[in-house]
Formats: sequence, structure tokens, C-alpha cells
Amino acid sequence: MGLTIYGCGSDEAVLFREMAPRFGVMPTITAAAVSGVNIELAVGNRCISVGHKTRITNDTLRALSEAGVTYISTRSIGYNHIDVEYAASVGISVENVAYSPHSVADYTLMLILMAVRNARSILSRVDAHDYRLADVRGKELRDLTVGVIGTGRIGAAVIDRLWGFGCQKLAYDIRPRTSADYVPLDELLQQSDIVTLHTPLNADTHHLLDRRRIEQMKPGAFVINTGRGALLDTEALVSALESGRLGGAALDVLEGEEGIFYADRGNAPIESEQLSRLRKLPNVIISPHTAYYTDHALSDTVENSIVNCRKFESGKRHWI
Repeated sequence: MGLTIYGCGSDEAVLFREMAPRFGVMPTITAAAVSGVNIELAVGNRCISVGHKTRITNDTLRALSEAGVTYISTRSIGYNHIDVEYAASVGISVENVAYSPHSVADYTLMLILMAVRNARSILSRVDAHDYRLADVRGKELRDLTVGVIGTGRIGAAVIDRLWGFGCQKLAYDIRPRTSADYVPLDELLQQSDIVTLHTPLNADTHHLLDRRRIEQMKPGAFVINTGRGALLDTEALVSALESGRLGGAALDVLEGEEGIFYADRGNAPIESEQLSRLRKLPNVIISPHTAYYTDHALSDTVENSIVNCRKFESGKRHWI
């Protein structure tokens, strides 16, 4: 069986070359994202694997279908870079991969702790050889209420970790499935000192935290986002941070991150006004969509992308 792997980083390529033969798969690997200029690499293969860093246009999906591709395995949990309904209309099934939820859950806890202990401000002062105590004291998690929005595998793993800190845990999900106290979303926002986002991004959750809901949050509350950037109305968030209405934010994902994250922009201007405003705030932590990026999770991602394609080729059921 042949498999074309697009948008493949060097670390992923090593794993694909190591694992693919074990599953009877012959990989064709390219670092370039799938597009109209490299469709020929998929000719002869019904299955392809793609990364999450670049959006796949509908024109590309149509060209893939015309080239004989009937299945896409995206090496991500989210689908927001692919129009899944359009793909289905041209005969292409799309499936995500499961990987260790602990990568993102660990990172989320790190961001929560950094946010409530003013880590960015402290480390910036130390970098400038200023070793005085910070102007603002930190907070202890046991004194706080953490609201978890979305309790799938990652959100549930975050809740598991929070038990050890002795904090109150609130949760919101359309399908309750953890031991946290589930409450309506408005109530969670009103009661939580920290709100962390773990729900998929779709039409219903786009700007889930909009201006109205951000205004419902407790004064001085913190927002943590390791889900998808557009779960937040970024303009509303920036305004609430600049006014002092919120206590801080830690964002591993950002609206408009495409074309900025995953590249060295040190010598290039940042065209995103919202990112520029966020970077100026000492109580905001930004990282480049890296929460998932661990040895274990990357290995899971590569192996499960291969397994998904093998199952499709063998006629076993797949799902979205």
C-alpha cells in the first residue's frame, strides 16, 4: 500500500520511515503542504496524510479527488483546516488521529501555573538582572476555582491533574463525562478564577468566548487556551486585558496564527495588530501552538495516521 504524506516535518519523517514498513506501507514524503502544485505525488494512492499547519482549499480537495484520493488522515485532532463537508461531496473521507492527551494537559497545567504566578513578568525582570520581588503576588490553585470548557480526552486529563492541587473544579460540556461539577456555561464563567478551553472548533463554538461572555467573567480572572484560537473573540479578549478587567491570559493558539506560527519571524514585521497588542502586556503568555509537541504524542500521531489509512484500505469502518 502506498501513502503520500504531506506537510511532513523532519522529525515526523524519521518516524514515518521507521514505522511504515512494519504496516506494509510504502511512504512518499514531502515537507510541502498539499496544494495544486504537488497533487501528482498522490497519484496511485487512495490515502494521504496531511498536517494541520496549512489550510487545504476546496480546489485542492477537488484536485485530490480527481487524482483518485478517497481518504485523508489529518495528523491532528481538529478539522478546522479542512472543509469536511466539501471533501465528502467530492468523495473524500476525512479522519483525525488520536494521540496522547497528556501532552496538551501537561502544558495546560504549566500555563495555568505560570499565569497565576506572574511567570512572564518575573522571568522578564530576571533577564534584565532585576531580582526584586514582583509587584503582584501570585495565587495558589487551592484557593481558586478552575472552569474547564470541553471535557473530552484532553479536558478530562486536565481535570485529573487538577485534583492534586485541591482547587474547585467546574466543567461545561454538552456530554458530561468526568467527576467535575458540571454547570451551565454562564455560571462557569461567573464563578471561575481560571477558564481553560478544550472544546473542538466548529460553527457552534466559534467565538464561544465572545465579548458578552468575557464580560460575564470574574474581575481578575485568567483565560487559558490550548484548543483553537478562534474559540476566543481575540479583540474582546485584548480589550478586557488592556482595561485590567481580566487578570491575564496564556495562549498557545491564536486567531490568525497561520503564516506567523511555525516560522522564524525575527526579521519580519508582525502584521497582526492583535498579536502586537498581546505581546506588550506583561500578564499575557503566548506560545506557538506547541502544547501537543512531545515525543510520545508525535509517535502516536504518526502511527495512528498509518493505522487509519490501513483500516480504510482494508474496508474497516472509519469515522469523523
